[in-house]
Amino acid sequence: MTEQQLSEDQPMVELTVEECWDLLAGAEVGRLAYRLVDEIHLVPINYAVEDRVILFRTAAGNKLLAAEMESEVAFEIDWVGEDSAWSVLARGHLRHLDESEEDRLSDLQKHPWVPSLKYDHVALAPAVVTGRRFLLSRD
Repeated sequence: MTEQQLSEDQPMVELTVEECWDLLAGAEVGRLAYRLVDEIHLVPINYAVEDRVILFRTAAGNKLLAAEMESEVAFEIDWVGEDSAWSVLARGHLRHLDESEEDRLSDLQKHPWVPSLKYDHVALAPAVVTGRRFLLSRD
């Protein structure tokens, strides 16, 4: 839990960087946002975390192209409960892992959720990770 407690007087608190990484490590699915030329893409991915790096597999296509171009991206996870919610945002550049680094993801995540051939491994080592926890009012 954050150092600051949620209350009606303080319905939103900033998460620490450690709390953000704990939440990232505990989740499996997030949304990756990136720009290619004049189009903005927002796609769900399943991922793993190792040493403060977000890792995922992909097939040939836009995500791989974004990784080859080392595109600037945003990655978000969130959770909504009955009375509270949280959101974590990571920003940085994608990188296509070379063959010598591919075992990083193979050890963490054996199978992609969608049974398709995803031979390429991508890393996001965020420059910035932020998060917030919210007290919900459902009146």
